[in-house]
Amino acid sequence: MSETFTKTPGWLDWYSDPSTPAFQVPEGAVDAHCHVFGPGDRFPFAPERKYTPCDASADQLFALRDHLGFSRNVIVQATCHGDDNRAMADAVRRAEGRARGIATVRADVSEDTLAELDEAGVRGVRFNFVKRLVDITPKDQLLRVVDKIAPLGWHVVVYFEAPDIDEVGGLVEAITVPVVIDHMGRPDVTKDPAGPEFDAFVDLMRSRDDVWCKTTCPERLSESGPAALDGEQRAYDDVVPFAKRIVDTFPDRVIWGTDWPHPNLKKHMPDDGLLVDWIPRIADTPDKQQRLLVDNPLRLYWPEEAR
Repeated sequence: MSETFTKTPGWLDWYSDPSTPAFQVPEGAVDAHCHVFGPGDRFPFAPERKYTPCDASADQLFALRDHLGFSRNVIVQATCHGDDNRAMADAVRRAEGRARGIATVRADVSEDTLAELDEAGVRGVRFNFVKRLVDITPKDQLLRVVDKIAPLGWHVVVYFEAPDIDEVGGLVEAITVPVVIDHMGRPDVTKDPAGPEFDAFVDLMRSRDDVWCKTTCPERLSESGPAALDGEQRAYDDVVPFAKRIVDTFPDRVIWGTDWPHPNLKKHMPDDGLLVDWIPRIADTPDKQQRLLVDNPLRLYWPEEAR
């Protein structure tokens, strides 16, 4: 039986007519952070969800991939689906090797379920510490998940906000598989990118040589926004020095993604073509762009193909 869902009031739908980027991504580029929502009549949203989104299907994601010039996707389980990974896994399977997945699972997840997800193309699990989006899972339960995924060669993705870095840092230290941090730990971009707050994030990256970072979501972090400045398009200018510092410091442990379809944005919905044009401002040489968009995500998600 299909279900009908009503979007959260004020929900911003994804940008339906993205521009063609001026920046041409290198051959084999990976959009390493994106989602699918439903469609809700086929893949119902979780009863415990804290928002109800618009539909954003696998077909629409793949159309965006092709329009922007990317070759592959890493599809991250959306919080609106809870630990029901069917929509994400279906999208990964339908990509026929051109996508990998990141799942959300509970501590009691079975080996059979993990094996099925692995066969679909899932390569990691996500731990979310953003309290307005999820109910936080206790540390001991998260570490039980780590013990279960380690034999599969998976990694852990962690999503947190800058004020929680001390708490999350202790967990990162205890995780025995590689760790990927979403959205640079959501820094406060009104502060100094060389100041103590962002230094703490850089120190977390330095604490282990298998901690990776997604230099993503300028539209989510920016205070200056997407407007043109002095007649020149300088979208999300205030996020650039934070992302560039990470790319310059850890060139072999950074990846990038659109975050399509951009859940829970309140102020504006970004043009995904404009987001692609932001890339050469944070990775300012062809070598850095190749690592960010191709070499690094291949090593993490398609190691059998990495050079």
